[in-house]
Amino acid sequence: MSNTKNYRRNVAAIIVSPAYPQEKMVFVAERSDISGMWQFPQGGIDAGETPTQALFRELEEEIGTAELEIIGEHPEWISYDFPKHVAKKMQPFYGQTQRYFLVRLKDESLVNLETEHPEFKDHQYVDVDSVLDMVAKFKRPVYEQVIKHFKKEGLL
Repeated sequence: MSNTKNYRRNVAAIIVSPAYPQEKMVFVAERSDISGMWQFPQGGIDAGETPTQALFRELEEEIGTAELEIIGEHPEWISYDFPKHVAKKMQPFYGQTQRYFLVRLKDESLVNLETEHPEFKDHQYVDVDSVLDMVAKFKRPVYEQVIKHFKKEGLL
């Protein structure tokens, strides 16, 4: 029997504010299914897709636009385990392995959360250092690692 954990391949976007780089504010969205739960847009990579293709598709599906430019990409896949109550819903996956991108929307007015299958009910730009206080506890180590990387690169 194998002890290998099955992780869902996923992309995630840290979207900087229109005032970037003068302002280091980032986009967070409140989930439509869990009130008060904020996160960066993210989603699975379909068979045959590259992470970049999945990024553009997921942002179109989640925030209504793929009009963006990629500013940076985290160099590694980062994995995390789902809490037990989430893992039950996400079987056969034990967690996710993610590729993070730092992006800027070409036109802020393009954000439209009223997509075909809305995942978010609200969004806002917040100071990058306050994001960790807003997200699910099990995602914090990943967010911390990614934010630290982009800060070290001088991008956040």
